[in-house]
Amino acid sequence: MDNSRKFFANRDCEYYPCHESDGDINCLFCYCPLYTMKCPGNFRIVEKNGRKIKSCIDCMFPHRPENYDKVIELLKGNK
Repeated sequence: MDNSRKFFANRDCEYYPCHESDGDINCLFCYCPLYTMKCPGNFRIVEKNGRKIKSCIDCMFPHRPENYDKVIELLKGNK
């Protein structure tokens, strides 16, 4: 894989795969660093126990190797 430093799949993790996917899931961003941001991923706002929370259950954005650089740019504030 090109740029293998940008990809890691922890297939031994009890939660792998954490999302349904047609391919490998990048585990480098296991806990999404974009959770507190408005990210370009497929998230929803849901209500749980009377609170509105961000649900990323359908989001694969940080788990796709080709999005590594985009995630880093978003974290740097360079949209």
